[in-house]
Amino acid sequence: MKLNKRIYLYFLLLVVAIAAMIVLRNVLGGPGKLPVVPRDYKEIMASGELNVVTDYNSIGYYVSGDSTRGFQLEMMEALEKEWGIKVNLFLENSLDDNLKGLLYHRYDLVARNIPVNTQLKDDFSFTDPLVLNKQVLVQRKAFYNDSIQPVRQQLQLAKSTIHVAKDSPAILRLKNLSHEIGDTIFIKEDPVYEVEQLVMMVAAGDIDFTVCDERVARHLSMTLPEIDVETDISFTQLESWAVRRNSPVLLDSLNSWLERFMSTQTFKSIYDRYL
Repeated sequence: MKLNKRIYLYFLLLVVAIAAMIVLRNVLGGPGKLPVVPRDYKEIMASGELNVVTDYNSIGYYVSGDSTRGFQLEMMEALEKEWGIKVNLFLENSLDDNLKGLLYHRYDLVARNIPVNTQLKDDFSFTDPLVLNKQVLVQRKAFYNDSIQPVRQQLQLAKSTIHVAKDSPAILRLKNLSHEIGDTIFIKEDPVYEVEQLVMMVAAGDIDFTVCDERVARHLSMTLPEIDVETDISFTQLESWAVRRNSPVLLDSLNSWLERFMSTQTFKSIYDRYL
């Protein structure tokens, strides 16, 4: 009798567990599916919070002494003041993870300088451009590289190995460049180090090449005299923030704010301070 009761209890618990999994799957959208609960401008303002992700680097967001600084940080502080809501700022360097987090509603906005291309436009919406930028090759100057002259022609990169951070936006450009020059460029994704650490490794002679945004590269070159950042890898690109495609009101509201704010002296001061 006790055995039958125990079997019945196990069966009941199993039914409850299965029912709970079905409910959770429906709520979360199931494996590989996106959340179905909308979160556009109206829902964000009602919640009083905007979830934003950015990357950690010497321009966008960084720690200086006992304080935090950065272009993206100050832009978010200005937005927080304008909209009267709390901006929850998260740090995550992988652009791929940023965009996945956006799709799965962990974030409402990816506030970093994203090189906009047609592939990304298929899945995400982008604000009006904040800055113009381009990607450059980071290598050592001849004086710090056994008198070997820096690469100046992209054709010279054939059979070269270029180290980049995992999921770096530069990967797509390097693959296209490999096709353009008709030869192989070996791309080594580093799962541990981010772009600034890779630039330091170039300066130290641990690796020969990496690719970096020009603005970040020039900023780093002020403290790393070993590096050369004069060789372009891409054309000048528009760089914007990203939102979900199903957040059109948020996109319009951000663009409206950016249009006003970017004409102010406050924005000019932020821009001059970091860019």
